[in-house]
Amino acid sequence: MKGKLLPFKAFFTVNQDKYKLLKYVNEANSKKPVYRSKFDNEIIRTDERLNVFYMVYSGSLLTIFPKPDDPDEKWYSPTNADNQFPPDDSVFVKNILPYYLSAVRKAVKTNDWKEANQLVNGIKAFQKKYGQNIYPSPFRIKLELLDNRLGILEHLSSVYSLVGFLLLLIQFIGIFYIRLNLRIPTLIASGIIFVAFVAHAFALASRWYISGHAPWSNGYEALTYIAWATVLAGIIFSSRSSITLSTTAILASLILMTAHLSWMDPEITNLVPVLKSYWLVIHVAVITSSYGFLGLGALLAASNLLLMFLESRSNKQFIDLYIKEISNIIEMTLIAGLYLLTIGTFLGGVWANESWGRYWGWDPKETWALVTVIVYAFIAHMRLVPGLKSQFGFNLSALLGFGSVIMTYFGVNFYLSGLHSYAKGDPLPVPDFVYYTIISVAILAILAYINHHRLNKQVKNELTD
Repeated sequence: MKGKLLPFKAFFTVNQDKYKLLKYVNEANSKKPVYRSKFDNEIIRTDERLNVFYMVYSGSLLTIFPKPDDPDEKWYSPTNADNQFPPDDSVFVKNILPYYLSAVRKAVKTNDWKEANQLVNGIKAFQKKYGQNIYPSPFRIKLELLDNRLGILEHLSSVYSLVGFLLLLIQFIGIFYIRLNLRIPTLIASGIIFVAFVAHAFALASRWYISGHAPWSNGYEALTYIAWATVLAGIIFSSRSSITLSTTAILASLILMTAHLSWMDPEITNLVPVLKSYWLVIHVAVITSSYGFLGLGALLAASNLLLMFLESRSNKQFIDLYIKEISNIIEMTLIAGLYLLTIGTFLGGVWANESWGRYWGWDPKETWALVTVIVYAFIAHMRLVPGLKSQFGFNLSALLGFGSVIMTYFGVNFYLSGLHSYAKGDPLPVPDFVYYTIISVAILAILAYINHHRLNKQVKNELTD
């Protein structure tokens, strides 16, 4: 069948006795995620949507009726409400949804929604009467509807990407063409990024208020928070070099793009019991914000390697000063990130003792957090080792070191089994862009080293002569 939308009945035979996708769904589910094709993934997603559709219209998904005087304040759907409600309320719970759907069908034809709205108001009155302790406030409901309608976090990726690349291009032009006055376009682009940052903060704050817990309780929320912390790091260090703002905007766009991949779930959900702790706010906020500073250092290091590749004999003296300035900023961002990462790791041990009765258990997440601390402790002290003092070596290490952060966050969560992981033995396929990124970094490092080493050798020979 053609078209973007299909009716529910199209997925079944004429007699409604056979599900047309059953064979393909079973085949897709029998494969490990890493071996599933794009067709398999789309079949699974379509099957999930069909099941949700069926659960909505059968009523099993709509747990919207609170049980009167229930100490646990549990809510039920019409399909699991048997013997849970007094007789009068039981009749209401079982019949209100069929009446409402019938009223909707009539309203679609007559455009008279009075009866349907009255039934909705009846459900709302029932909820307020028996579930008043947890019924959301009108402002909270309006805020969630506004948040869903605006989709700020989803749109910010494009804003950060476009403006960040334009600002970086302006800054690179300014480096090689000093006489050009690019102050006004730089200010405009910087202003747009700052406005986007404020909108980003509003989206996180609204999500916090809507859910009732800190917005970094799952993979999607943590990524959106890391993106915000990354831009914050760029704003903090932008007074020393404007290039920090453009690079962090680009990195934030990549992080948000990853957050909105198909295997990330943006749904606002309740917390699992182990996360119902004030340590969620303290530990996760500290340790994930460190990723923003370390990511800023990595992207600035990549820009330095690019400058090393682009420098020539005529502009070497000026470019070297710029590289040195950015290297100093990288060192400061890495030290700030290392402090946050170390403190966050120790706080994680305290939380682990409260949750599991031990401070340290060599869980994969704990182990890789320690590895990352050691990696960045080494990078931060490279300047004290005579043979490792080169700017090229420091910048390359700052860039490659971020791979340890990626492994700590993504690798452990999705490819290793442990108390912190979501993998459970079935790893997700590695996205193609990961391989392209590794190849691009390797090519950039080799070209930067060859050009930078060649120019340094020429200058040294000239001074010797």
